Amino acid sequence: MSRIGKAPIAIPKGITVTTKGQKLSVKGPKGELSFDVPEVIGFKVENDSISFSRPDDQQANRALHGMARAMVANMVTGCSVGFSRVLEIVGVGYRAAVKGNRIDLTLGFSHPVSYELPAGVSATFKDGKLTLEAANKALLGKVAADIRRWRPPEPYKGKGIKYADERIIRKEGKARGKK
Repeated sequence: MSRIGKAPIAIPKGITVTTKGQKLSVKGPKGELSFDVPEVIGFKVENDSISFSRPDDQQANRALHGMARAMVANMVTGCSVGFSRVLEIVGVGYRAAVKGNRIDLTLGFSHPVSYELPAGVSATFKDGKLTLEAANKALLGKVAADIRRWRPPEPYKGKGIKYADERIIRKEGKARGKK
């Protein structure tokens, strides 16, 4: 069996899990998410845990088994604790301002860049760090990647938008006068 797929998911206090056919819904203090479990994957919700099973050891079923378990585990974590992603904006004159559900970025272009946050994602900006928070891990990653795509970090001075845990490999630059 899949090492990821066979591990049961513990349901913390304050989280309610409901099922309707192959649709699994999770509701908690941070939000409500749902996922359609593939038809070949079976699941049981009992005694504050969720467990998954598959019919056989075909490669496609093994992949769906682990994926379904990981998606539901992320839903439970997101609805109870939530996910956050921190982006650092590095560069002279590079700024961000959060206004409601919109982020206004000044990134050295001739015009300011405005990014509309999707429903379920919130943002705060302080001291060059843009913190994004959401219950849906996949949506949070997509929003962070979309914002980073406006000005990825460059290898010479490190200017741009980078993830807080990202390490930029720096280049030396021109070697003038060396022989």
